Amino acid sequence: MRKEEIYTIDDIYALADGERAELIDGQIYNMAPPSRTHQRLSMFLASEISAYIKNNDGDCEVYAAPFGVYLYDDDLNYFEPDILVVCDPSKLDEKGCHGAPDWTIEIVSPASRRLDYFTKLFQYRTAGVREYWIVDPLRELVTVYQFEAETMEQYFFGDEVPVGIYEGFTIKVQ
Repeated sequence: MRKEEIYTIDDIYALADGERAELIDGQIYNMAPPSRTHQRLSMFLASEISAYIKNNDGDCEVYAAPFGVYLYDDDLNYFEPDILVVCDPSKLDEKGCHGAPDWTIEIVSPASRRLDYFTKLFQYRTAGVREYWIVDPLRELVTVYQFEAETMEQYFFGDEVPVGIYEGFTIKVQ
């Protein structure tokens, strides 16, 4: 039997300039460049969230990929969610976020579907992320996991999607 190779964070740091990947349980998952639709959704969501936080004197910070997330205190995991919100400044340094963000958003691409809907769902829940959105442009669907409340809701593009970590804040994803 062939021995499966285990990668570490050093392999992520050794990637060529411009090459991006995530590391999950010692396995590297290369990332394709995002599509125009992906980028439009990412910019829209990050802008809406940033504006809400700023207008409500919030302390949380919003980041968009590429921004490193070290969910666990190990060298076998490195994530780059499309958007993340961190409310505990002690988790942040120049390399990224160390520990679970409060809210992560992944925008599904054909290559990331399985990772976003299964692998990352498990990892984010296990690590203590409070809220996880999967934005699926192909299906025009937003799946919202509120891990603390143990709920999952689905919304179509055009619906007002409530943000669990901010009472009264909704986003109409289009």
